[in-house]
Amino acid sequence: MFLTKFLISKLIKNHKAITEPGVRAAYGKLAGGLGIVCNLVLFVIKFIAGFVSGSVAVMSDAFNNLSDMGSSVVSLIGTIAASQHADEEHPFGHGRFEYIASLIVSFIIMMVGFELLRSSLDKVLQGEQVAFSWMTVAVLVFSMLVKLWMYVSNRYIGKTIQSMVIRAAAQDSLNDVFATGAVLVAAFLGLVLPWPVDGIMGMLISVLIMFAGFGIARDTITVLLGTPPDPVLVEQIYAMLLQREGIEGVHDLIIHDYGPGRRMASVHAEVPVDGDIVKIHEVIDATEKEIQKELGVHIVIHMDPISVGNEKVEALKQMALECIHQVNPVFGLHDFRITDGEHNINLIFDLEVPYSIKPAERVKAVAEIKERIKAQDSRFSVVIQVDDKI
Repeated sequence: MFLTKFLISKLIKNHKAITEPGVRAAYGKLAGGLGIVCNLVLFVIKFIAGFVSGSVAVMSDAFNNLSDMGSSVVSLIGTIAASQHADEEHPFGHGRFEYIASLIVSFIIMMVGFELLRSSLDKVLQGEQVAFSWMTVAVLVFSMLVKLWMYVSNRYIGKTIQSMVIRAAAQDSLNDVFATGAVLVAAFLGLVLPWPVDGIMGMLISVLIMFAGFGIARDTITVLLGTPPDPVLVEQIYAMLLQREGIEGVHDLIIHDYGPGRRMASVHAEVPVDGDIVKIHEVIDATEKEIQKELGVHIVIHMDPISVGNEKVEALKQMALECIHQVNPVFGLHDFRITDGEHNINLIFDLEVPYSIKPAERVKAVAEIKERIKAQDSRFSVVIQVDDKI
């Protein structure tokens, strides 16, 4: 960790300003450059050791390092591309290049793993034994130490700048530590066992490599498809909104992730219907700027006027909420309003329903809620808009 922090402090100008795109890109370039150099050195050393000893496991591990070097090149290119500013064709920037780079890295890892599985299987079928070599042992121990340092380094950088592709590189380095350890075990077991331990260990390594690649691909695709917003970020945004004078409540927060450092959001803020619209608008503008500055989220706040201090509206809202909770206690409501007539009272609100509730269950729940509310007073007419609850 000391060496990593030393390199960061010496090679990255203004390294503590990690929210700045240029600084973040510099972190990514450093991680990619270290990956290229370290993996190239390990490939050359292991290739020579594997060629001399005739160990397919060591040769497999060498080419795994070569694929890791290719992955570092891809991640470096992805980081540079992701740091480019928005343009006419890509108004939301190029941040998702980093996710694409992570996906490419995962495919490279899985492809190499498959090829190593095939070569290791041939070794097992041929039943070849490998001569023990202390040179091989020394090379493998050295490789494990280097990979362990790369894991710690990439994990620190990935966590610091919240980079998926660098965190993937860190996990891949840790997998390599275990994989190389397996090769080392094979070297010693080959001394006492008559089986083709070298080939068996090579197969185990290849499966580990493919599994790691699949995991990275799965996580990256999940992010590209869209994931729920970070609960901590949601709470921070809500807190900054609710502390503002004139904002009575918030709902319908949507956060779009266009890559690291490029998050955009929209939210509805409930404001008094009889409030000073100019003053409230000033509050909304100031809040948008504060969230952009403090959290790095470009947010658009929509004002929803609501009745505040009206005892009748509040009583009807509480009654509706009780009926909702009788159907499902995790449901909620917002944007509650009424139109009060002599013979008919319209109750209009948005129903908050978790994503896990299926469409058919939603329809049934809405119908039951309407029945329960109408049972309170025959004059009630209920209009419900279903919203996903984050």
